[in-house]
Amino acid sequence: MNEFDARRREVIDIARRMTADGLVVGTSGNVSVRCGDLVAVTPSGVDYDDLVVDGIPLVDLDGTVVSGSLSPTSELPMHLTAYREHDAQAVVHTHSLYATALSLLRDDVPAVHYQLADFGGSVVVADYATFGSDRLAETMSEALKGRAGCVLRNHGTVTIGRNLAQAYNRARQLEWLCQLWLTAAQVGTPRLLDDAELASAAKRFSTYGQSSR
Repeated sequence: MNEFDARRREVIDIARRMTADGLVVGTSGNVSVRCGDLVAVTPSGVDYDDLVVDGIPLVDLDGTVVSGSLSPTSELPMHLTAYREHDAQAVVHTHSLYATALSLLRDDVPAVHYQLADFGGSVVVADYATFGSDRLAETMSEALKGRAGCVLRNHGTVTIGRNLAQAYNRARQLEWLCQLWLTAAQVGTPRLLDDAELASAAKRFSTYGQSSR
């Protein structure tokens, strides 16, 4: 299997995990990963269980399809913007329940847990824009400044990473953070961490694990 096909296989595997983990329903959400000057991305409106490697579109950073039998996701503008403007190497877009619910109530994901430090601080809720539109890519890009993820109002989430494993882990963590706040807020006013504690956690995250992040 060549490098491009390996990345296409990753896209399929993560897309199926999104469904299994309840971060999307049906064919919603999308996944992409950069491979040199090309991007492997989920196709539009195809059941993830039916995906095959040869069908996964490969596009350049201008959005031109160079390989693959299927058309790319309608959210391609968001993905390409993340690569061009935020140095992403992988992008995961979910329609996760708790994050979307929080987006109806707040303009950010509050500091309910030190895990937010992995995103660069409090995660911003991007202004609403129609799915698949250039405007949505713009609002996402604004919310991603200095962050590794954002919430899309009335829509879902976008997370980025140095690879698909990291981007997907962030998608799951972001959903958990939103669930945590919503759960606590049902019974009282959640106590939040201050900026100094988040900064301290960010320093610890920089050397966390078996290799530098």
